[in-house]
Amino acid sequence: MYFRIKVICPVVLFEMFLLYAIAGQLESHPFPPTWVYAIFVETSFLEAAVLEIEKEKEQSNRMYAFLLVAGIVFVAFNLRPSITSVGPLIGIIRDDVGLSNWSVGLLTSLPLVAFAILSPIVPKIGIQLTNERTMLIGLILLLIGVSVRSVSMVSFLFIGTLFIGLGIAICNVLLPGVIKEKFPTKVALMTSVYSTSMGIFSAIASGLSIPFAVGMGLGWQISLLIWGIPAFIAIIIWIYIVKKDRKQKSVDVSYVHTPGNRTWKSPLAWQVAGFMGLQSFLFYVSVSWIPEILLDYGVSISTAGWMLSFILFIGLPASFIVPMIAGRFKSQSGIVLVMGLFSITGYGGLLLGNSFTVMVISSILIGITLNGSFALALAFLGMRARNAKQAAELSGMAQSIGYVLAAIGPMFIGYLYDLTNMWTVPLLTLIGVACFVILFGMGAGRDKFVLDEEN
Repeated sequence: MYFRIKVICPVVLFEMFLLYAIAGQLESHPFPPTWVYAIFVETSFLEAAVLEIEKEKEQSNRMYAFLLVAGIVFVAFNLRPSITSVGPLIGIIRDDVGLSNWSVGLLTSLPLVAFAILSPIVPKIGIQLTNERTMLIGLILLLIGVSVRSVSMVSFLFIGTLFIGLGIAICNVLLPGVIKEKFPTKVALMTSVYSTSMGIFSAIASGLSIPFAVGMGLGWQISLLIWGIPAFIAIIIWIYIVKKDRKQKSVDVSYVHTPGNRTWKSPLAWQVAGFMGLQSFLFYVSVSWIPEILLDYGVSISTAGWMLSFILFIGLPASFIVPMIAGRFKSQSGIVLVMGLFSITGYGGLLLGNSFTVMVISSILIGITLNGSFALALAFLGMRARNAKQAAELSGMAQSIGYVLAAIGPMFIGYLYDLTNMWTVPLLTLIGVACFVILFGMGAGRDKFVLDEEN
């Protein structure tokens, strides 16, 4: 608009002077009449006003972009703490409420069941309501779940956990699509940002659970309730984003329709889903049971909780670097192989080692592979899709199938421990799962798009 006025106004003035000259008026009046100056002054004011409007618009867009990044980061802050904060407290909750090992494993498995059920539906809800509004709904469900779960009753414990799962499922599925839509040329960078943000709060939550519950005497209920604060802040940010986005929706974005949801028929999509699910199997089992495994090493419950936090913190660089490296290569199979070998070595160290040094080295390797593999799985959701809609569909499918596998993990490993009363068989199982992570990841790392295989 400003450019158009800036070009047109001098042309109009020139035409006025030309007509004025043709009429012979310049001979009788050596200077243009007052109305010409008035138009010139009015034009200058108009240009200044338009320039000010453009400046305000630019500042508004800059603020929107800043809050959009902040909104993505705060959503990432909420995707894990409500789950990872349970692991160090799982023994306390089990004894306080009176649950068995396999049933207390539901506290980490139930959200994953919700992920699996809701994930295929979320992209359709996002199309109907917009991704931004649906994301806001997910955050509200998450906050409700965190609040309800903190009531010391078995029914409220599991109902709240289910709501947490529904809220996280919505945000989990939509976030890759939002990044693909809002930052189409920065998918790897933004994936690094939000996966690292997720890892930071995941580690903080697991490390502070015992100090909050035991050290400060707040109990496990308040220790879990505290993690509703990031959800509340995220809700405030996304309310603004939704309002701002509604004003900016002057141009409708149309997507190519994929009849019959061909994503579910793509072998590459199934490989992405398998990689997502099996690495999530390892992550949620580790978050749930590694503190208990480390207790068998003879460490205190507080040390076990901080070791889990150490595992999640030590892998933060991997969660940022791995997607960036992956974006520089056409094939990511080599990265998958390295992550898988770290995983096998780490769990093998916990199985065979009996010293504190071996425990720390194993924890470091496990931390690198858990964070790096998860970040790579998230990157695959954007890298293996051509647009935001395909990314959302692939995300919905991969997280639905993937979290079915992940949901089995904590319960299954807890059941194996109940059967054997030792951690040998569970750790051997984790090593076997790590091998399958490599297998599916090698396929998912190929330089292809999910809907291009039929062409």
